[in-house]
Amino acid sequence: MVNIDTFKQTEIRIGKIISAEKVEGLDKILKLQVDFGLKPISSEIGSPEHLDGQDVLREHDIRQILSGIGLTFTDPDVLIGKLCPFVTNLETRTIKDLESQGMILALGDPTNVVLLHPGSDVAPGSLVG
Repeated sequence: MVNIDTFKQTEIRIGKIISAEKVEGLDKILKLQVDFGLKPISSEIGSPEHLDGQDVLREHDIRQILSGIGLTFTDPDVLIGKLCPFVTNLETRTIKDLESQGMILALGDPTNVVLLHPGSDVAPGSLVG
């Protein structure tokens, strides 16, 4: 059993899939590029209150995520633009020399995956919970 304090350590955020492609030699795996919204302002820049009206160019938090959903989504392009929940604070995992920086939340078996999605339009990076 996982206690509630351990579960609360899991960071689940909504991500927008911006690209999806097959991984050569691994039919089951798709390589996703996922946008998790704007990165937080770094401590070097300071808080927004201390910027004195200066514009700060913030980058999007784009992550590569490898997922075993390729047997269901044989045309990866159908995933582009979808908003889905992802676990975003997992340790990086390497599969066939490719890094995975998170995990998509879905249900079903490898040949019949159903993606979870928010019931309304939310911003990428929105925290679930």
